[in-house]
Amino acid sequence: MRARPIDEPHRVSSQLELLFDLTFVVAVAAVTARLAHDIADGHGLAGLVPFLQVFFAIWWAWMNFTWFASSYDTDDVAYRLLTMVQMAGVLVLAAGVPAAAGHGDYGVVTLGYLIMRIGLVAQWLRAGLEDPAGRRTALRYAAGITLVQAGWVLRLFLAEAGVLPPASLLPLFACLVVLELAVPRWAERVRATNWHPHHIAERYGLFTIILLGESVLAASRGVGGAIEAGRISGPSVVIAVCGLVLLFAVWWLYFLVPAGEGLSDRRHRSYLWGYGHYGIFAALAALGAGLEVAVEQSGHAVAASPPALGYAVAVPVALYLALLWAVHALAAVEPVIFPTAVLGCVTVILSLPLAAPWIGVAAVVAAIAAVCVLLVALTMWTAAVGGRAGARRHRPPASGPGES
Repeated sequence: MRARPIDEPHRVSSQLELLFDLTFVVAVAAVTARLAHDIADGHGLAGLVPFLQVFFAIWWAWMNFTWFASSYDTDDVAYRLLTMVQMAGVLVLAAGVPAAAGHGDYGVVTLGYLIMRIGLVAQWLRAGLEDPAGRRTALRYAAGITLVQAGWVLRLFLAEAGVLPPASLLPLFACLVVLELAVPRWAERVRATNWHPHHIAERYGLFTIILLGESVLAASRGVGGAIEAGRISGPSVVIAVCGLVLLFAVWWLYFLVPAGEGLSDRRHRSYLWGYGHYGIFAALAALGAGLEVAVEQSGHAVAASPPALGYAVAVPVALYLALLWAVHALAAVEPVIFPTAVLGCVTVILSLPLAAPWIGVAAVVAAIAAVCVLLVALTMWTAAVGGRAGARRHRPPASGPGES
């Protein structure tokens, strides 16, 4: 096992990586469905913290594998088998999502994480043994991941034994999250790993598409529920269509700027770029839950108020736009999404749900979709104008009448 070249040409995701991503579809679907249930019952704010906790577990497990694979994907038998062990852990984690998000029971989630970490630590140990140049970094990763995982298991045992008071569980969770995030920075202080910028950009783009697919699935669940209840209506059709347009706009905005070149030139910003995607990914998952409930309420009554339903869509979209601008600014060679445009759109989007009691949830979703489409059009127009201006600046001067 040797580190792959940073500048390897035509580096793309492997079939094994795509299969690995599919296991996360189950986990994301479970956590999205749970959040939608909480929003429909009028407990959206109460369900937000468990949602963010469980989604961190899902996202961080994907992150750990993705960055390791970008550096050390040898695609041999040992690598494939250890990756499959991690896939099994993801499925165990997904099975524990309802209990964790609904009742704060993280037993199955912790077990799934333990299985994943066994496979991941074995990968890092193998890299440390077989790659002398990156040995210290690999062993640091193995040690750091093992110690933090021991902290998660200890937290679970102490909570189950009643030693830890319930009020201490969330602060302890936050402390362990900080330690998790610190492991890569600490491990790579001795020597950076050979992650491939274009490969990483593609992997993040693929996970974005998975989350958008989950949003489509969530919205279709809402439509299916309305059809089964025999209460399909004009507002439900409007929400479904505008929700789809909204997802198209969100997709368009994410892929406006190819991140590979920016990450290649600004490798020192990779931590902020990679960690910033937690908010982007969580916002996309929450958007799916909000759209599902918005469609559902048009077919039958739910406990949540119209403004709450509007904010269940508006807040994820606003958060997504703000974080997307920040992440793009870290990696973009030239800015495409301008902060003033994003600020204006976020302000309008967060104001729209206040009018939900008078104009209805369907009109709020339609207006949010229209604002995002307008932002897409604005960024496309400014990019086209900037491209024409750049072409004029680089155009060679015309020859005079007497010049050959």
